[in-house]
Amino acid sequence: MENQNYYLKEFCYFDGENDITFNILDINTDKMTITLAATNQGKVYVTEQDLQLDKNQELYFEFGVDYTKIKVNDFETVED
Repeated sequence: MENQNYYLKEFCYFDGENDITFNILDINTDKMTITLAATNQGKVYVTEQDLQLDKNQELYFEFGVDYTKIKVNDFETVED
């Protein structure tokens, strides 16, 4: 898996109150972690999440109090 194919790809997630935008900074398949820049209500922070594989061998992480499954393949390249 080539990490540069994922670098800075974006995914928008609604947590029930706010839209949160995630941008991929790094994927480490050895440690099974993903590092993300998250923007929530104008504040930007960096977070690291554990990666998991689903039954189709697709990478995902769980986010929020309800552990929403967010697939890495759902991230998109944003063109300005």
